[in-house]
Amino acid sequence: MKTMLTSKKHRYFERITIFLVVLFLMTGMVGCGPTHYNLTISSTEGGDVITPGEGTFSYNEGTVIDLIAEAEAGYYFGNWTGDASTISNPNYATTTIAVNDHYSITANFQQIPPGQFSLTIRSTTGGAVTTPGEGTLTYDEGTVVSLVTEAEESYRFINWTGDVGTIVNINAAITTITMNDHYSITANFGPEYNPVVAAGWAHTVGVKSNDRVMAVGDNDWGQCDVGDWVDINQVTAGYYHTVGLKSDGSVVAVGWNDYGQCDVGDWVEINQAAAGYYHTVGLQSDGTVVAVGSNDYGQCDVGNWTDIIQVAAGGVHTVGLKSDGTVVALGDDTYGRCEVDDWEQIVQVAAGGHHTVGFKSDGTVVAVGLDDDGQCNVGSWTDITQVATGGYHTVGAKSDGTMVAVGDNDFGQCDTGGWTDVNQVAAGGHHTVGLKSDGTVVAVGWNDYGQCDVGSWTDITPTVLLY
Repeated sequence: MKTMLTSKKHRYFERITIFLVVLFLMTGMVGCGPTHYNLTISSTEGGDVITPGEGTFSYNEGTVIDLIAEAEAGYYFGNWTGDASTISNPNYATTTIAVNDHYSITANFQQIPPGQFSLTIRSTTGGAVTTPGEGTLTYDEGTVVSLVTEAEESYRFINWTGDVGTIVNINAAITTITMNDHYSITANFGPEYNPVVAAGWAHTVGVKSNDRVMAVGDNDWGQCDVGDWVDINQVTAGYYHTVGLKSDGSVVAVGWNDYGQCDVGDWVEINQAAAGYYHTVGLQSDGTVVAVGSNDYGQCDVGNWTDIIQVAAGGVHTVGLKSDGTVVALGDDTYGRCEVDDWEQIVQVAAGGHHTVGFKSDGTVVAVGLDDDGQCNVGSWTDITQVATGGYHTVGAKSDGTMVAVGDNDFGQCDTGGWTDVNQVAAGGHHTVGLKSDGTVVAVGWNDYGQCDVGSWTDITPTVLLY
């Protein structure tokens, strides 16, 4: 009997012990959970905060919350005040806040004086509006307001968007706007297009920080004979030729020249060059374009192009990006590779063997042309900062330095999933090249001519991510 009681007592104590352990663990788990902070939002007379609303909300630490303030008729948004240190831009009605503590913020609205109109000015990454500044300002009707933008290093001004009807020149970094109504405008910036790695059909080229050039791969036509080039800022590579842009705006070229694609010795004031299979295109400083080489499909008939800010050369077609974000193209239109008339908000173009790709200002990508290998399947891409096109594949660089690629992968040219810290990308016939921020270079794909043997390259001029 005593033994039975002792056994029961042991089981009782075991159960109590297990219960206490479980309770202790549960308490500990509660203490290890995410930290929550309160965000209290209010507004002054004249408007409301419509996202996420007004009141007090609880969020996990580090959550980034969208803030959208909307003014009533006769008022304009002024700014956010309170615990505004983690608000992305306190002068913007649409912005974000990172919740790292308990915060209380207020959206402030102001009444528009009689006879005046509000002008809301914003800018994208890469620059700022220095005159009259950014935010919301008010002016008398008919006032002509000076607009002055300033691009950051390695960026360029693209255009003004929004209520631009009375802006004198939407493509000018310095212009004016006449205040005849309430307006909201945005100054758009994008990284300069400055390619310092290039991939031809079976060769690869890179510009070093001392403006000298390196090249590996097929050299049957002398396309890699660039060792004596000096003062080079950009390079581009065609099927069997290589083109270099010098800092004084002149151009040099080596390689196969049966179609005259290397006859660029008299070019001056060139801002950018592009090499196709058998033709070469140059963008002049005044926005016009020149071209030499094979013209069987009219791919060199660019003499009437104006207002161009970037060019691309494909197999037998040529593409031009205009300052307003639209695109023009000519040459062989088989597979619809030149059907870009409806494209808009484009900030960089690329031309492949039989397809054309455009990178948009919102980080998405569009493509037309031959798609037998899926090289145009870019509709789901987001957060892209540069695109490159090869013979039958397309590559995109993302803002975090990683890569995406679609299309023909018979030689592993799309196996870029493990790349990181990539600043610039180029695509050749069946290979892909990436420039890393430390000046080294990586490459994958077809390597029969050693075009991917870039592992020893260093000090290749690193640039910011391209548009």
